[in-house]
Amino acid sequence: MKIAYGVAMALAMTLTSVTISGCSVANHQETAGQYVDGTVMTAKVKAKIANELGVADAANITVKTIQGGIVQLSGFAKTQSERTRAGEIARSVEGVAVVHNNLVVAP
Repeated sequence: MKIAYGVAMALAMTLTSVTISGCSVANHQETAGQYVDGTVMTAKVKAKIANELGVADAANITVKTIQGGIVQLSGFAKTQSERTRAGEIARSVEGVAVVHNNLVVAP
């Protein structure tokens, strides 16, 4: 039940971010397949972070997938350990090539 809730929350957050990102100006062109692959990878990373760190902590982390399996984490972590762990979790997802961990430890 907890896992299903975490996955549902991650998908909801991903769909929200996809909708919002549609309002921005694109500097590069992606094919439909690349866009879908990036969206799926973002959802997988977000779901795994939510499952392992907890939904409340994952809500403070934004995941963005760039072409070529590059994942960017941004937002806030409670501790340095949580920041490090989020990066490790993201790296463990199949298809992720590089993780840019830009999480900030909240004061």
